[in-house]
Amino acid sequence: MGGNAQIKLQLITHLKGGEAFIPLEELLKEITFDKLGLRPKDLPYSFYELFYHIRFTQKDILDYCTTKEYKTPSWPADYWPQENSPADTNSWEKLKEDYFRERQLLIDHVINPETELLGIVRNNKAHSLLREVLLVIEHTAYHTGQMLIVLRHLGLHTTD
Repeated sequence: MGGNAQIKLQLITHLKGGEAFIPLEELLKEITFDKLGLRPKDLPYSFYELFYHIRFTQKDILDYCTTKEYKTPSWPADYWPQENSPADTNSWEKLKEDYFRERQLLIDHVINPETELLGIVRNNKAHSLLREVLLVIEHTAYHTGQMLIVLRHLGLHTTD
């Protein structure tokens, strides 16, 4: 296996989490629907708001890298939900499904042998795919830490 392929596999490992931060799959198992919208200890966000933001940003970056007709969303309005919690369980389940489906699309794009990590993305000649994937990893890690704080303040996660 060449160096480029090894780097791609490492990036995919980090996109999935579990190296430097808890995989989102694990955090999502720790919260019940009725607690998704709570903002404990005067935190400015709920678990739901953070997950929505992670998903929206990942999708935005995926589109930025792969879509010809990319349109920049409005910051911060488009990147955060209007409400603290999802409208119903169906919308919550759809949000989770969308996140994992879109993450897989990003992974598929990265792992494609035709894809050059240092190649420029479709919508900015100054940005490489590597830059954008690292941005998704860093962003997800940062907000996953915040989600863990929410869970701890809600008494749903302990270090035991």
